[in-house]
Amino acid sequence: MELRFKEKLAYGLGAVGKDMVYMLSASYVLYYFQDVLGVSAAAMGVILLVARIFDAFNDPIMGIIVAKTKTRWGKFRPWLFIGTVTNAVVLFLMFAAPPALDGGGLVAYAAVTYIVWGVTYTMMDIPYWSMIPAFTKGGKEREGLTTLARSCAGVGSALVTIFTVMIVDRLGRIFAGDSATQHDIEVQGFKYFALIIAILFVVFIIITCVSIKEKATVDMESPSVGQMFKALISNDQAMTIVIAIVLINCSIYITSNLVIYFFKYDFGGTGWKGSYTLFNMFGGAIQILSMMIFYPILRKFASNVKVFYICLASAMIGYAVLFGIAFTGMSNVFILFIPGFFIFAANGVLQVLTTVFLANTVDYGELKNGRRDESVIFSMQTFVVKLASGVAAMIASICLTVNSLKAESADEVEEAIDYAASVAASSKLGLRMTMTIIPIVGLFVAVMLFKKKFILSDEKMEEINAQLKSQKNA
Repeated sequence: MELRFKEKLAYGLGAVGKDMVYMLSASYVLYYFQDVLGVSAAAMGVILLVARIFDAFNDPIMGIIVAKTKTRWGKFRPWLFIGTVTNAVVLFLMFAAPPALDGGGLVAYAAVTYIVWGVTYTMMDIPYWSMIPAFTKGGKEREGLTTLARSCAGVGSALVTIFTVMIVDRLGRIFAGDSATQHDIEVQGFKYFALIIAILFVVFIIITCVSIKEKATVDMESPSVGQMFKALISNDQAMTIVIAIVLINCSIYITSNLVIYFFKYDFGGTGWKGSYTLFNMFGGAIQILSMMIFYPILRKFASNVKVFYICLASAMIGYAVLFGIAFTGMSNVFILFIPGFFIFAANGVLQVLTTVFLANTVDYGELKNGRRDESVIFSMQTFVVKLASGVAAMIASICLTVNSLKAESADEVEEAIDYAASVAASSKLGLRMTMTIIPIVGLFVAVMLFKKKFILSDEKMEEINAQLKSQKNA
């Protein structure tokens, strides 16, 4: 039975909500605690990285818990709902640090809330993506739903990326007053913006839970922890994709963590917030178009593997052009749209492709190992995405510390301040190199790994699906 439009829409709404939450955390938690509240960049880097190491143990275990779950509502939806509600609460708390805290207390608060946020995000993210192989057929239906979900996720990410700075400023002025310091405006702004995102997140996921039901799958004996890890490790294609996702996302997240600092301390000008918002608006639009239009067009002329290589090359070209443009006058934000197009378009398609590839490894693992390990495989996606986020944040924090990039005062009232005017040229160079050269290296390594290890071409997947169908009919 084909998926109905209602089911596709409901699943897509869930992706919008969860990626709004993820992008707010991934792109702004470092800025919030470091630039707004004054926690040192080095301390934040350690916190974000330690949280990801903790996830190395938490995420696969959560995948196993989901795999063993049996309820009248299925094994995915209960955890999807529970994880969403708890994650929404923790998200609000994370961006609503008590004003009385400072120093060590603030560092401890950041550490606890961020680690708990990661745990609760895992609780809902693993069942969300694990549902794809469980209620879709292979091939075009799965690819189509994955494309839709990733496109909707891109919409959620883009909305937060584009509007956060401006909405935070507006909400801050409403709740703190126009005469308040820039510090107080941002503190109040982030608090109430996080509350709005948390509420939308819960509403969207409830719609998903009510509308989506996984199809019955082969009833297999619940495996032990050892068996599950063995099945994961023995799936060489899953491990290849996992490593590739780490490299790609780490490269992208380094830039997304630093781009706000680039506009504030390098591009500069008194209207840097407007330029930052305009650039993100363009990037978000391109990223969504790449998922919904560019990817389907490319698929008409090339295999998924070839599209993957095209996107990696596009991203590397974009970073190289951005590095070169940074040494020009950069008086007009529109010139940054040139490298932005190559980077954002590539990122959009790569998000779809990596999920399609990972879903295909479930079929590959079933043929090779005799079991479908959706939850375990997709728990690795959740883990590696957060691992990449943690590593990227650590690299970004080192960059900020080494180059002394931080607002000198929390007492400015208006945003009409040219922060870049007081930043040394060497600091700007360090920022530019970190957000362009390091990503190029990461993407190049991903290309080499993928070329050497990956075998799940379109033709190979047709062969695998035929073999699985033959086994089921036997």
